[in-house]
Amino acid sequence: MYKKISVFFILSLFIISVGSVFGLKAKIGFAEPEINVTSKSAYLMDADSRTVIYKNNEQKRAPIASMCKIMTLLLSFEAMDAGELSIDETLTISENAAGMGGSQIFLETGGEYKVGELIKGITVASANDASVAIAERLAGSESSFVDKMNEKATALGMNDTVFVNCTGLPKAGQYSCAKDVAVMFSELIKHKAYFNYSGIWMDEISHPKGRITQISNTNKLIRFYSGCDAGKTGYTSEAGHCLAASAKRNGMRLISVIISAPDGKTRFKEASSLFNYGFDNFTNKLVVDCEKPLDLTIGVKKGRTDSVKVKTERSVYIFSEKSVKHAVELSFTPTCDAVAPIKEGDILGTLSVYDGGVEIDKVNVIAMESVNEKNFWDGIVDVTQNWSIAQ
Repeated sequence: MYKKISVFFILSLFIISVGSVFGLKAKIGFAEPEINVTSKSAYLMDADSRTVIYKNNEQKRAPIASMCKIMTLLLSFEAMDAGELSIDETLTISENAAGMGGSQIFLETGGEYKVGELIKGITVASANDASVAIAERLAGSESSFVDKMNEKATALGMNDTVFVNCTGLPKAGQYSCAKDVAVMFSELIKHKAYFNYSGIWMDEISHPKGRITQISNTNKLIRFYSGCDAGKTGYTSEAGHCLAASAKRNGMRLISVIISAPDGKTRFKEASSLFNYGFDNFTNKLVVDCEKPLDLTIGVKKGRTDSVKVKTERSVYIFSEKSVKHAVELSFTPTCDAVAPIKEGDILGTLSVYDGGVEIDKVNVIAMESVNEKNFWDGIVDVTQNWSIAQ
């Protein structure tokens, strides 16, 4: 049978489940951040809880230059996860892809390159030619791929974004905003394979005819800011100097977005200032780890085993100012009878997270393993064992 639990523990944290820190400032007394940002738009958020720490013109629509490639990369890694693209697959480069201007890795028309090399070129060198090559592979043409980009943007709630190409090269009607960039970048960094490329400082691309193209990361923070391991720059005269970057310290990952800084140095300086403010003043505590079983036994009826291990469908974090203390309570509630057969991933209940008696989060509790239904012979064994015990 099910067991309802209520676990109480104290954390030196204040709980914010959703929403903007500044939207709650009047209630919890957050100090106004002393950050001097000259860029036209800026945004800082916690990557796990998506709590907003700082925002300035976050929904102002503007061109974002090569930060459009964040979506190109996101769709690429999603295709890999779905088995639709392999990192070791070889692509033949079209004349259209090889002829792209702007930042590039100088792909050869008709040349064969591994997908991994193209992903590296996009991530490290912001390569337009590699971006179009991937787009053509995944959708047949860049225009069809752009349709997929916009579909994904809609699915993510990026209401102030329209893509017109996969590179970010200047074109009328293409725009986004700091908030939307943070949203799509937070989706990209969920893919662990992305970090195999995002932290590369210097490398090279080998071409079929023997040429070597040296590349260096356009995101200078991976070398000069402690904890920064991912990012995407962008620049055109229309967009100005742009940057989306992520840094992690002491288990807390932040995302910083800068749009239309006056120069390249300023975008890195202001992103660093945002990171410093976040790391100096806030913390993000992992309360429930979805990779580990809950300390909870759920009995199974008619199963070949009497119980099933469970975990939460996603991890639960507590984001807060460092200085505040609050109490947190967890409570499990079953949503159905645990009757075999049970499949791994089946929802068996919910885990509610409370602060001061107020529910601030709820997450599904799922089976970590499958439990088969007892068959005829299992019944015979049970009867035999019970008879032996009775003797």
